[in-house]
Amino acid sequence: QVQLVESGGGLVSAGGSLRLSCVAYGSIYSIRTMAWYRQSPGKERELVASITRDGISSYKESVKGRFTISRDNAKKAVTLQMNDLKAEDTGHYYCNADILKPASDIYRSTWGPGTQVTVSS
Repeated sequence: QVQLVESGGGLVSAGGSLRLSCVAYGSIYSIRTMAWYRQSPGKERELVASITRDGISSYKESVKGRFTISRDNAKKAVTLQMNDLKAEDTGHYYCNADILKPASDIYRSTWGPGTQVTVSS
């Protein structure tokens, strides 16, 4: 079994910071892209930031300059540092990773259960 476990969500005032972490557990041979998505009430899940195995990152336009994604390949972990948070950043944040299991030739998209981020204005 492979699972992603997120941590670090919570309630913060506008302008504050939070750091989200996600670790992959289980029988894993390789992890390709890792990413953070969020879903706000009444909205579809959207990509916030992603990072390749080689460290190439990309961001949703509205979080550029405020959020930083990073990963530790040895620890099978990805982190999202969120600064200068705004009310519109409120949502349930999900970790996602493309994971290859041993004896498999297919990377499978895997989701964590998510962690709630609430920004009060």
